[in-house]
Amino acid sequence: MEQQHWFMWGIDLFSGLFLVLFWLLLIAVGYMYIADKLQTKQAVRHNYPVIGRFRYLFEKQGEFFRQYFFSQDREELPFNRAERSWVYRAAKNVDRTIAFGSTQVLDKPGTVMFMNSAFPVSDHEQHQPIAITVGFNCQHPYSTEKICHISAMSFGALSRPAITALSHGAAQAGCWLNTGEGGLSPHHLKGHCDLVFQIGTAKYGVRNGQGHLDPQKLTDIAAHPEVKMFEIKLSQGAKPGKGGILPAIKVTEEIAAIRGIPLGQDSISPNGHVEFKGVSDILDMINQVRDITGKPTGIKAVLGDMIWLSDLCDEIERRGIESAPDFFTLDSSDGGTGAAPQALMDNVGLPLKQSLPLLVDLFNERGLKQRIKIIATGKLVMPSYVAWALATGADFIASARGNMFALGCIQSLQCNKDTCPTGITTHNTRLQHGLDPKDKSARVANYNHFLHYDLTMIAHSCGVVDPRHLTRHHARIVQNTGVAVTLDKHYRHMQ
Repeated sequence: MEQQHWFMWGIDLFSGLFLVLFWLLLIAVGYMYIADKLQTKQAVRHNYPVIGRFRYLFEKQGEFFRQYFFSQDREELPFNRAERSWVYRAAKNVDRTIAFGSTQVLDKPGTVMFMNSAFPVSDHEQHQPIAITVGFNCQHPYSTEKICHISAMSFGALSRPAITALSHGAAQAGCWLNTGEGGLSPHHLKGHCDLVFQIGTAKYGVRNGQGHLDPQKLTDIAAHPEVKMFEIKLSQGAKPGKGGILPAIKVTEEIAAIRGIPLGQDSISPNGHVEFKGVSDILDMINQVRDITGKPTGIKAVLGDMIWLSDLCDEIERRGIESAPDFFTLDSSDGGTGAAPQALMDNVGLPLKQSLPLLVDLFNERGLKQRIKIIATGKLVMPSYVAWALATGADFIASARGNMFALGCIQSLQCNKDTCPTGITTHNTRLQHGLDPKDKSARVANYNHFLHYDLTMIAHSCGVVDPRHLTRHHARIVQNTGVAVTLDKHYRHMQ
């Protein structure tokens, strides 16, 4: 009898709640109908009250449905499912093989194919990796045998646990981590990995009250043994001609203190260094930073207009080769960032497939290729893409978004909104709880390990013992006719 009483009570409660919810829903629908008919800013909502609201919901969710249900393996941009899947599997150290044939269209113009040798190098043979020294004439030159590194991502654009995981992951992988333009944070230092300190146009972390370089702050940064090189950023891939943008919602108290900016205001860098009026000014700053720090110093830029680069080579020739930058980080219009105007992201700057051969050929012609090491960056997330960059003439590659995928990025395109569902690009502590630095650092290390491993596999297939031995003769690129020619012939026609 008592059980029956509780059962009837539960039915009455459920019925009451249902009626309350029903009337609340009816009131809400009535309110939305009246509000939609009275407003005139959105025609769809006015003409189709209530139902028209679903249009904006579907538009918002469209990215999700395309990514998981409608896009084919090789369709989606900026990174397709095949690319993301390989990175995820490499990061998790699970099977990276596929079956039943490639989903890549092999006769599509621009497709790069590597030429396998009749006499591949045995995978069982042990070969000493080739180490490259950057800034050999510096007081503290930097040598590394690693090819693949982590590109610039600042604390601010990325969260505390994300930067911490990258620091530990880079240390485990033996590669460097670029700090990005947001200054040196304690989280960059936690893993004791090799660091490249980036000096952006706002000079966060090394600026004085007037926004110019502060020699003492520069000396303090260089005193950290983890900081191996300095990179002066002229422009970056997603927004050449525009400075860094960190929305106010992402400027926390800690980030404001590190950058030396007001709390809760947009952090917008100038679109260029105020000191730079010509190529001589660029060389002046390079040598100023190198003299103060004693460490290799280079520049980062997206190529567009090539005249300034020829002028830079002329100025180096006048001053002497020792005045040249120690490295040139070549970013690309393929690059990505947390926030950028679409007009710049879609339409300005050369993609890496065009700019890298131009830069390499120019440095070779001017006798600077051995002096200035080239670091290529811009969507180089796969072993085959890295192999192409090396064959074209790069000395190193650096990837940002590949390592973001290793951290767990799902390409939700929320980087600029502080709502990243994986905790990578948000400072919302609730969303950060799902990002365990210990677990994710292992995935970053795994990704970089297998990036090198599969890169070496491609090199061995081409008959060379080390990926750095790949040349333009080892790869062909498909032309508009459907016929593939070697890279050297293809790039000769680009001049």
